[in-house]
Amino acid sequence: MGSAGNGRNKARGIVLKALALIGGAILLRKLTRSATRWDHARVVANALSGEKFSYEQACRDPTNYFNLRMLTCPAAVMLDGSKVLYFEQRFYMVKPCSKEMKCDVEVGSYAIRDVEEYKNFCERPKSQRPQAEEVIEDIAEHLNTIHLSRCQRGKRCLYEGSTPPGGFPNSWNGASYCTSELAILRNGEVHTWDRGYNDDGTQVWGGKAGPYEFKPTHNSSFSDMYSPLNFAPVVSLEKKIDDSFAMRDL
Repeated sequence: MGSAGNGRNKARGIVLKALALIGGAILLRKLTRSATRWDHARVVANALSGEKFSYEQACRDPTNYFNLRMLTCPAAVMLDGSKVLYFEQRFYMVKPCSKEMKCDVEVGSYAIRDVEEYKNFCERPKSQRPQAEEVIEDIAEHLNTIHLSRCQRGKRCLYEGSTPPGGFPNSWNGASYCTSELAILRNGEVHTWDRGYNDDGTQVWGGKAGPYEFKPTHNSSFSDMYSPLNFAPVVSLEKKIDDSFAMRDL
């Protein structure tokens, strides 16, 4: 009788432990889900930050693509936790999508109040940059917002998305609106595709062949990139904004 009772007590103890573990796992999953909204925003902000080049793409197809440098760096953190990044004459603001929206991360693009103050921002020592309080004050006109969603398993990307249907107002080079697409890949690449259209729906700036593919720099490819034999010289995106978004004949 005693041994049978002990056996039942042990079995009951095992069942209770199993239930406790299952309950703990469910609770942890719930807690994790509530925290991942900001985790997604952090992953996207980190993926956008740093130095990347479209060198390989420019070598494959020099007719349609320049060898561009994409240089992005953290600039400030808003009171609500949104991360502000500096990116070539504009700010990115990265934050989770609101719960009502069918997306995971918002990447908003904003003009800068005094662009000259931010020239070479990412390349300066932090002590010589505008400080976080100044950055927040210098966030000006909202340009567009891209809504990113997690990619399904098996795809090359981590996140992908675009501006809403109809895009956002834009008057550059005869455009009336613009659209943007963005993809964050698992291997660290960032793919971007910005285009402008006039009232008739005709594309008036931006690439026609597809998105730019920016890859993180590796030491060997970085050395090759600046070789005198290289036919794809580096063009800053800052310069590209000024004179290279115009349609190229394809």
